[in-house]
Amino acid sequence: MENTLPHQESPFATEPVGKLILKFAVPSVIALLVNSLYNIVDQIFIGWGVGYLGNGATNVVFPITIIALALSMMIGNGGAAYLSLKLGQGESSAARKGVGNAVTPVVLVSLVLAGVFLLFIDPILTLFGATDLLREYALE
Repeated sequence: MENTLPHQESPFATEPVGKLILKFAVPSVIALLVNSLYNIVDQIFIGWGVGYLGNGATNVVFPITIIALALSMMIGNGGAAYLSLKLGQGESSAARKGVGNAVTPVVLVSLVLAGVFLLFIDPILTLFGATDLLREYALE
């Protein structure tokens, strides 16, 4: 017999949608703002410590970070949606299996990306706009 959660225990089944959106959206927005502030402060310190070449190098490498983040978020959000659907249907064992199955593609994608970026880093940096001056800093 599967473990089921009655709808009464879940705030998603009882709370108004507007209240739930505020409860979950506000922390997400704050997290995005803090992350943006972190990047701005990071660029300021790189500019002071390394100079404009350091800022240029981090901007050249930034798309690599965004690609990895986009793929991980795609898999993670898909796994989270599956988890929510299965928990909403009261199928907790299927939810656990789905989350476990989401971990496998994340690991595989991480290994593939690491391999591709390590093997083809020079052409990738050139594609993203690295000059001869920026390449050394970007590789660091």
